[in-house]
Amino acid sequence: MTGPLLLGVRHHGPGSARAVRAALDAASPRAVLIEGPPEGDALLPLAADEQMRPPVALLAHAVDDPGRAAFWPLAEFSPEWVAIRWALAHDVPVRFIDLPAAHALAMEPDHAPAHPTAPADAGSADPTGSVGPSGSAARPEPAGPAGPAGPDPTGAEPAGVAEPGDVRIDPIGVLAEAAGYDDPERWWEDVVEHRGRGTGGAGGSDAHGPFVALGEAMAALRETYGHGGHDRDLVREAYMRVQLRAARKEFGDGVAVVCGAWHVPALAQKTTVAADRALLKGLPKVRTEMTWVPWTHRRLARHSGYGAGIDSPGWYGHLFAAPDRPVERWMTKVAGLLRDEDHMVSSAHVIEAVRLAETLAVVRGRPLAGLSETTDAVRAVMCDGSDVPLDLVRDRLVVGDVLGEVPDDAPAVPLQRDLARQQRSLRLKPEALERELELDLRKDSDGGKSRLLHRLRLLGVHWGEPAAGRGSTGTFRETWRLRWEPELFVRVAEAGVWGTTVLSAATAKAESQALAATALGDVTALAEQCLLAELPDALPVVMTALADRAALDADVSHLAQALPALARSLRYGDVRATDTAALAEVAAGLAERICVGLPPACSGLDADAAAEMRGRLDGVHTAIGLLPDSAEMSGRWQAVLRKLAARESVPGVIRGRAARLLLDDGRLAEDEAARLMALALSPATQPAEAAAWIEGFVGGASGGGLLLVHDERLLGLVDAWLTGVPADAFTDVLPLLRRTFSAYEPGVRRTLGELVRRGPAEVAGPAHAQTAVPGFGPGLDDARADAVLPVLRLLLDIDDNDLAGVAR
Repeated sequence: MTGPLLLGVRHHGPGSARAVRAALDAASPRAVLIEGPPEGDALLPLAADEQMRPPVALLAHAVDDPGRAAFWPLAEFSPEWVAIRWALAHDVPVRFIDLPAAHALAMEPDHAPAHPTAPADAGSADPTGSVGPSGSAARPEPAGPAGPAGPDPTGAEPAGVAEPGDVRIDPIGVLAEAAGYDDPERWWEDVVEHRGRGTGGAGGSDAHGPFVALGEAMAALRETYGHGGHDRDLVREAYMRVQLRAARKEFGDGVAVVCGAWHVPALAQKTTVAADRALLKGLPKVRTEMTWVPWTHRRLARHSGYGAGIDSPGWYGHLFAAPDRPVERWMTKVAGLLRDEDHMVSSAHVIEAVRLAETLAVVRGRPLAGLSETTDAVRAVMCDGSDVPLDLVRDRLVVGDVLGEVPDDAPAVPLQRDLARQQRSLRLKPEALERELELDLRKDSDGGKSRLLHRLRLLGVHWGEPAAGRGSTGTFRETWRLRWEPELFVRVAEAGVWGTTVLSAATAKAESQALAATALGDVTALAEQCLLAELPDALPVVMTALADRAALDADVSHLAQALPALARSLRYGDVRATDTAALAEVAAGLAERICVGLPPACSGLDADAAAEMRGRLDGVHTAIGLLPDSAEMSGRWQAVLRKLAARESVPGVIRGRAARLLLDDGRLAEDEAARLMALALSPATQPAEAAAWIEGFVGGASGGGLLLVHDERLLGLVDAWLTGVPADAFTDVLPLLRRTFSAYEPGVRRTLGELVRRGPAEVAGPAHAQTAVPGFGPGLDDARADAVLPVLRLLLDIDDNDLAGVAR
């Protein structure tokens, strides 16, 4: 080697990765320098560990502000990863030479280099890593909303729109346009990925040839466009030149540099040490920590918002790993996936799909069938022209849900180590693919999983989210949706300020939130979380805060909002064997105060406040039924509902809801319910108020539609009122009615429509039956109803007498 070997690459490009490996084999450099944060140098030996499986990422965060963080992702097909593994395998020194994360994380958005900050434009490509930050295997991705913000590092304006230096360009897009391509990705595949698979693009014996050609192209672009609208790259490139000089002084000219192709002209540029140091003078700095974390193919995809992302990480991983016949092997993968999903795909489908993909490549003038050709072939041959199964192929294979692994001895905050230990002991492995987890809290292992997930949610680490279960709705069952995202490592680091274990951290945070909470509803929700997470040390502090807030809060709406969480907590305490005596005392006190204060609080409310109070009413009604020894309290609550249903100063939606709750509990006779409806829908009532009563009585997903289906008296009252609404008032009540009836299931709405069209069934007989709508008789057909009795007798295993009792 004469002079440094500058290998300009596309981050996450399998062609670049193969070319880097070939170039390093040919040149045998004495040292390898890689674009990336120097704080990661100490972590590089872990890349040779057997437990290290890409995709992985370097995670840097500010020690005093863990939410200020950035990732540097690396895939198996990333040129930087290939260079690291080559150097470690050949016992060659390897170092990162980009601007340190200590500076990058400290800089304000107006002065920070683009790589640790802004997500890129999802619609524009940055295949060389040339636009903005191309930090090791990809430009570093921001850790999330808490991280520093910066401009979009890709830019989507076409070349030539503005004067050189004023437009943020996509280098590969410019080169593709010059070559007559309208798709930069397709141009890159044709000139690099699909030509000379052994060398990454040249097709000849000169392993350095592709890099020379790409470097010359980038030099021409930078001569025309300057820094391409990314002036902050000048700081990074100055730092890289300083590090390159130091390496050449130590190792001579036998140094290889792997960096984004956009930076190659800048690193080859002749500048003075003083000029470069002047650009670096006075940069802000923060204390940082860095570690390896698992990454996912899904987060390498451009649609995730990642600046140096690619459209098809799964496809690129396949191209890099396939030893030969990549199209045939890809079609075999697709067939296996579709078969697993019960699609009929045979070997003949695979053979025909390969033939079609290769034919399309020839017709389109491409050297090898690419992703567009294979996708078109799969759609036509294996998916019968449908995009539905094709979407599955895109999600599972083209993008993929691969989750990397890092060694157990990789640096981590103590909280992360405790979490990893619990994950292993509970056999709760983090996975990139979303999955459902059904837990039976009567089992010790499932109880431990539930506690861990609830504690993590309290800490803001949302690995799992509660979901509605398909089975029992009892308190001993829980359903979770789990999906591990790389950002959760940052959330764990942030939560590390509360403690070194998940239990101690969750306890400390719960205590802090209890002392800081000002709203009663916040404290009751926290009490519920503490019971779910089983935090016995935090519960006394939370209960003290709860008693204090409950005593001081005189707003009945706040009390009604708080009671349901307390009632649920009492149930959770039962199933988790937690002492909830203090909680029961507070809940009983809240219920007493609600019963006294609710009727006057419901008078004179406007429409919005009435709708909100209706929700509170439902919550309190359910909660009182859950309280222990609630017989006396239930009687008092029924009296409150009767007051609300009969008081004219109470808004119609609340009066209607109170009547419905009494009817459902069997405390209101059907005749009395019909009388209340008739009064509410009388001509003396304003149409808007009557519509609100209907919404309260039969609205929502509480079975109001079925009530009208089975009680034609109530349906007749609604029908008669609606047909009598004056034309000028009809448009005012229509939104309320639409909101009420749109909540019904389609089958209920259809049945109601048929019943209304048929009209009231006043007299049963042949004449009336002739006018009935098919499927709807004028009355109950006893013969048809009795036909189900033999089946019920078999299912219930009972005799005729018992069956008659059941029928009654």
